[in-house]
Amino acid sequence: MKTLSFWLMNARKTSLMQSLMPAVLAVVMALGSEDFNIWLALAAVAGVMAAHLGMNLADDYFDYKVGTSESRKHLVRQGFRARLVKYPYLTDGSATLADLRRAIILFLAFAALLGGCVLAFRGRNVLWIALVTLFLGLFYSAEPLKLSYRGLGELVIGLIFGPLLMSGVYIAASGHFDTSIIWVSIPVGLLVINILFTHSFIDQAADRASGKKTLAVLLSNDKANFAVSVLLNIVPFAAIIVAVLAGYLHYAYLAVLLVLPRALWLLHSLKAFADKKEINTDRPPKFLGRMENWEAIKQNGIDWFMIRWYCARNIISDFCLIIAVVTIILILCR
Repeated sequence: MKTLSFWLMNARKTSLMQSLMPAVLAVVMALGSEDFNIWLALAAVAGVMAAHLGMNLADDYFDYKVGTSESRKHLVRQGFRARLVKYPYLTDGSATLADLRRAIILFLAFAALLGGCVLAFRGRNVLWIALVTLFLGLFYSAEPLKLSYRGLGELVIGLIFGPLLMSGVYIAASGHFDTSIIWVSIPVGLLVINILFTHSFIDQAADRASGKKTLAVLLSNDKANFAVSVLLNIVPFAAIIVAVLAGYLHYAYLAVLLVLPRALWLLHSLKAFADKKEINTDRPPKFLGRMENWEAIKQNGIDWFMIRWYCARNIISDFCLIIAVVTIILILCR
């Protein structure tokens, strides 16, 4: 077996904000509950992160089985732009499929262990959420359903990392369910979908060649894809504004609009992609947020992809962070 750091890197730990921030937000929303338990909350958050990493590796496993890497290389030879860094640890011999299977099992087993601890104290409500999430996660790429190959991948990911994840963590932390978590988790779920849809929008040629029917591939029209991106980037902010105007949320939650410039930049960059225009990726604007290992990314020739993916990831991470901070401040001011 390889080292833990090896598998964390190849399980795409940079994507953990996609699960960590919604989970932390759910914990914050549970603060003040009569039966709040910090240890169960931490176990739920850690379990969610472990499951996320395991599912990322499982996605690599099933994609490798259908040969997506070869189809990407064929596209590049034909002059198309496509990422060639999908599961490089398998294609360069750094790890075998047997190594990958063991890593997947270990990550998911750790998640199951933590989930079992939560289940022992919080009951069957958490169990049903965990089972539905596991089912959707496994069959996201696995036979016989292969949901991500049938245009359902975005919906599945939005459900997993939005309502399902946040409801499960909220119950683990507070001991009960509250409908308020649904109202918050829907905008969060849309922003999670935005990460995946941004990915599939700019990687649709490779997905189409490998037989992967993402939503972007099914729409097939760049104008339609851009319209969906507009909805995914604008509706979550509009929902917060509407909730504030309707009196459901404190006006302080309008602070999420600080993240809106990132969403607008992302839309501008996707429009440029659809119009086959280049954008400057030499030095990403600081307001887009953190973009790890940028020099290495440029050397690998995937800066055109990662600048957009990082931006989509950073939109949701700070969206959740701002809501969490505002919630804590309002609790302290009661």
